[in-house]
Amino acid sequence: MSDNSNDLGAFLAGFVIGGLVGAATAIILAPQSGEETRSQIANKSNEFIQSGSARMQQVRDTAGTYSQDYLDKAGSALSSTRQQVMDVGGRVQEQARIVLDKGKEQASQLTNRGDKTDANGSDV
Repeated sequence: MSDNSNDLGAFLAGFVIGGLVGAATAIILAPQSGEETRSQIANKSNEFIQSGSARMQQVRDTAGTYSQDYLDKAGSALSSTRQQVMDVGGRVQEQARIVLDKGKEQASQLTNRGDKTDANGSDV
């Protein structure tokens, strides 16, 4: 029987202590007035907006830097490619002139040969 009374005493002590802790917690965490809550919400909203604006500006600055870097690299690559195309084009034109000159020379030789042959195809 003695065990039962000790268990009951411990239960009641725990119940009272739990009630006191709960009451203290309720007093500490009591809700604010509506005006205080609205003020707190407004302040947090302003902080969020300012933080978002600052972050957005950082993103814009970073994007601007990267886009300028890529534009510079693209311009450099374009210039290099343009120069390579012009070099190849110049070599192609030179080769075309050589082939054309050889063709003209051969045509001239054939014309001269044709002038030196008679109607039967024999050399004169």
